[in-house]
Amino acid sequence: MLVLSRKKNESIKINDDITIVVVEIRGDKVRLGIEAPKEVPVHRKEVYDAIRRSEAEAASRAAEAATQGNATGNGQQGRRVGEKSPQVGGNPYLMFPRSSLEQVG
Repeated sequence: MLVLSRKKNESIKINDDITIVVVEIRGDKVRLGIEAPKEVPVHRKEVYDAIRRSEAEAASRAAEAATQGNATGNGQQGRRVGEKSPQVGGNPYLMFPRSSLEQVG
């Protein structure tokens, strides 16, 4: 870790596009100004950690849902044992074989 000493209004450059400036020193707090391109995310450490935790939880939930939803192995969601097949188009006759349709009439 590089450790640098800076006074108020002094700065630190990182590459050509990031500047960190000591804006204010008050007691044991230091206020920093950070100039960086919009595409470079800048967060306090506790915010960054919370974002990472949230992303990890979302990825875990997505992986779990994909595993549960792909139980048949063919990309379609499987049914539980004993669960009835859904009716096709709201027509109860479409889930029976043709011979039973002819009998119903």
